[in-house]
Amino acid sequence: MSDLEDAVDEFLAAADDCYADYDRGYDDADAALRRLEAHIDDLRTAADE
Repeated sequence: MSDLEDAVDEFLAAADDCYADYDRGYDDADAALRRLEAHIDDLRTAADE
């Protein structure tokens, strides 16, 4: 698997975790969005490399 494919897999797993935590009530919407934004930034960085 390529580095980008690994980064996409990591992003999708992290995004699933964010949604799950929000659904369980562990995070509010703002916290979930902040976490997703951080994961999106990580994915963009990996794509630029």
